[in-house]
Amino acid sequence: MNDFLALIARHGYALVSAVVLAESIGLPMPAALALVTGGAAAAAGILSAPMLLLLGTVAMLLGDSLLYVLGRYMGWGLLGFLCRVSVNPETCILRSAESFYKRGKITLVIAKFIPGVNTMAPPLAGSMKMRFLQFLRLDLAGATLYVAAYLALGFLFRDFLKTIMRGFLTARHALTAVLLIALLAYVVYRVWLFRKYVVYRVVPRVQVQELAQKLASEQNGRILIVDVRSHGYYDAGTERIKGSIRLEPNNLSDELKTLPKNKDIYLYCT
Repeated sequence: MNDFLALIARHGYALVSAVVLAESIGLPMPAALALVTGGAAAAAGILSAPMLLLLGTVAMLLGDSLLYVLGRYMGWGLLGFLCRVSVNPETCILRSAESFYKRGKITLVIAKFIPGVNTMAPPLAGSMKMRFLQFLRLDLAGATLYVAAYLALGFLFRDFLKTIMRGFLTARHALTAVLLIALLAYVVYRVWLFRKYVVYRVVPRVQVQELAQKLASEQNGRILIVDVRSHGYYDAGTERIKGSIRLEPNNLSDELKTLPKNKDIYLYCT
């Protein structure tokens, strides 16, 4: 802890801001740890707590705003990229979309505290065409709450953190072994998850031209096209493929019961 505090003292505000910014744009950086350490440094009189709060909030807003803009113009392509490290990218995206669906725009206020949703919320808001000023207002509230919470944690428990770090240094070799075992267990777990869900990565697809030819042929009466675009991308006035029907993806268990059994069904989504 003393070494980390010394590092914070030398590079201070820039280091904390950089780590927070990096995490906010999706990089695997420990923003919470940097903020907790910054809070401990503030308690020790090394840094200013109000300045840390301001810089941390601004850094998070900058990262979130960048993802919002990218999400607005790249749509779910960006969301898929951010979810690529996930075992099941579709589930990663839909979990974030479902959070918006259930909680509405207030998701932005609490998103930073929800693993898997924290990075996805800003680009999802952008892809859903949320007004930027509305996004900025809600994201400012969420960023301020997140930064303040972890700074306060470090400020209040500075002595406790020093005790923990002193214990870690005393048991350095044992700790290294435990971390290596934990890392190995995590890799094995990820491989197991990958093998378990690999079947969901193979989604049968049809080319647009091929489907158009089928629709123009005598098979037309045997084909049903279904619009399953996610909430936020669809409303009653949205244009659909001619002849298609609409299913609400958040109510699939009931919607699927209405589909005919004697037709070839083709789905299209966002």
